[in-house]
Amino acid sequence: MTDESPIDRVALGGAIALVWAGYVGLVGVLARLGWGERWRSLLSDVYIGFDETTRGIGVGIGWAALDGLLAGWTVATVYNALSSDSTPADERGA
Repeated sequence: MTDESPIDRVALGGAIALVWAGYVGLVGVLARLGWGERWRSLLSDVYIGFDETTRGIGVGIGWAALDGLLAGWTVATVYNALSSDSTPADERGA
């Protein structure tokens, strides 16, 4: 038996947004302690304003949350489009 329900785009986007924003925030905090400076530098190239200051970490978390939300929404949308089947489950014998 298969589940034919689509992936909730907002839920997946929100979940990825929370996780990714948490990781970016952790990188910012660890950069304050001298760890992960290369990761911080890489992320600051992507997220304008991200650095190891309190304000910079907040900016990075905001960018990462937006990035994660859009990425999750896009992945769910593409998945739902590719997994949709025009043949009803009853006709397939499921």
